[in-house]
Amino acid sequence: MTDWPKARREEFVHLPIRLDLAACEDEASKLAAVETVTALCFEAGAAGVEERVEVDREGITQEIADAVELVVYAPRTGVDVISASVVAYPGASIGEPEAVEEVDWSRSWQAGFEAIEVSPALLIRPSFVEVEAKPGQREIVIDPGQAFGTGGHASTRLVLETIREASEAFDEGTRVLDVGTGTGVLALTAIALGAGRAVGFDLDPLAAHEAQAFALANDLAATFDIFAGGIEALAAEPFDLVLANLLKREMLPIAGALAACAASGGKLVLSGLLDVERDEVEAAVSPFGLSRASERSVLDANGDRWISLVMARR
Repeated sequence: MTDWPKARREEFVHLPIRLDLAACEDEASKLAAVETVTALCFEAGAAGVEERVEVDREGITQEIADAVELVVYAPRTGVDVISASVVAYPGASIGEPEAVEEVDWSRSWQAGFEAIEVSPALLIRPSFVEVEAKPGQREIVIDPGQAFGTGGHASTRLVLETIREASEAFDEGTRVLDVGTGTGVLALTAIALGAGRAVGFDLDPLAAHEAQAFALANDLAATFDIFAGGIEALAAEPFDLVLANLLKREMLPIAGALAACAASGGKLVLSGLLDVERDEVEAAVSPFGLSRASERSVLDANGDRWISLVMARR
């Protein structure tokens, strides 16, 4: 017999840690500091760590600000060990722990996930959400897991809208690239709406594995090629539609490579961006023969405005 039920009844707390990054020289050193402190928390017994970045007076979330708040989820009995491990790190300060209300995690994790009607021809849903598809409407079933992409995030929905619009011109010769594919939801959507073939890749081998599993489960694996690796591993043949739902800091270093993937007459869709990041990202890809064709945006529940740029080859 295990003592797991007893362990689950142990009181858990949220422990706030503020990390002053003003002394860091650049974005890379800020990111390294956050990752180091996060690792220290886990090594000391944390069950989870959430990063909360600062917001400015307009309510716009900054990517990596000069101060970052980490909220550590841990047993109350482990607070002292975690605090002792982190407090010596330069710029780190520890707040007072707050008790976490007990919830039924076996069910609560499913809250907030819903079916998404991409078009009259396509519905995306988790397996635990029961909804009746319309006559002739195809389903893609994707469950949330360790890879990003169930269609629910604002940035993902913006890309789904663009795919739906672009699908009016899809045929068997249409080739789609899904950069940082995650669960493969974007590529699978494109195939389900008529694209002839899609390629997806992710730096995370687990994500590539999950994308392959969902492709098989939805009978779409025959026209979806997936690999774990970087954009440099792609063959030279360009794509009609390139989908990149990434953070700005992931997107900028490969801006030229992303642009090169778009065929003559093709389009590059850049999502995962906040409104304040538009100009910097557009400026990064424009020198490679692309110009903005259209833009979508949406305001999320936190007040952040997400945008998706469609860049067309000139």
